[in-house]
Amino acid sequence: MSATDPGAVSAPALLEEVPPRALAVYAHPDDAEVSAGGTLARWAAGGAEVHLVVCTAGDKGASDGALDPGALVRRRAEEVAAAAARLGLAGHAMLGIPDGELEADPTTRATLVAAIRRLRPEVVVCPDPTAVFFGDTYVNHRDHRMAGEACVDAVAPAAASPLYFPEAGPAHAVATLLLSGTLAPNLWVDVDDHLEAKIEAVLCHRSQLGVTAGPEGGSASWFDEVVRRRAAEGGRQAGTASAEGFRRIRLT
Repeated sequence: MSATDPGAVSAPALLEEVPPRALAVYAHPDDAEVSAGGTLARWAAGGAEVHLVVCTAGDKGASDGALDPGALVRRRAEEVAAAAARLGLAGHAMLGIPDGELEADPTTRATLVAAIRRLRPEVVVCPDPTAVFFGDTYVNHRDHRMAGEACVDAVAPAAASPLYFPEAGPAHAVATLLLSGTLAPNLWVDVDDHLEAKIEAVLCHRSQLGVTAGPEGGSASWFDEVVRRRAAEGGRQAGTASAEGFRRIRLT
C-alpha cells in the first residue's frame, strides 16, 4: 500500500493536545468508558468541554431473562450519569433506542447532526464501523457498528453541509474523527494519569459486572485487571505505560 493510497494507515503517533470541545457517540451505556474513558477523562481534566451521546437504552444488557427491562433501563441511566460525573463530562444524553434496534438511518443521523451542530465539537469520538471480526473469537456487536456508521455519516458530510438536515441548526465542520475499537490504530492517547478515573467510571456500570462495584462500595477486581491489561497493551504499542488507541481521520 503506497503512501499516496487514500486507504493507507500512517504510523502510530501520540496525541498530546486537548481539544476545546469534544463529543463521544457510543451505542451502549458502558461503551464510552470501556473504549475511550481514559481519553475523555484526560481531556475533561485538561479543560475540554466533553459531551457524550449514548444511542441505546441498555434494555437488553443482562443475562437474566426474568429481569424487568424497564427497571434495567432506569438503572443503566443512573450508571451513565455516575460514570459521566466520574470522568468529568460536561453533559450526557441517551437516545433511548432499544438494544439491537439501532440503525444508521436518516432519523439517527439527523439526531446526531443536531447534537454536533449544537455542541460544535472539534473532535468526535465513536466506534470504528468497519471493525467486524476481532481475531477468531469475537464478532463486534451490531449496535457498535451502527453507532459508528451513523456517527461517521453525521460528521462527514452531513453536519458540515447546510442542506443536510437544515432543521438541525447551522452547519458545523468537525476537524477530527477518532475511531475506537479499530483494527487499524494510527493514533494513541497516553492515559496513565487518568487510568484510575477510567476504571472507576467503568465500575459505575454495576449492572454489567454481576457484583456490587464502583463508588458506592464493593469491587470487581477481575474487570479492574482486564482494563489495566488492555491499557498496558496499548501502552506497549504507543511507548507509554498506558494508552488508548484510535484511527484518526483528519477532516479539515
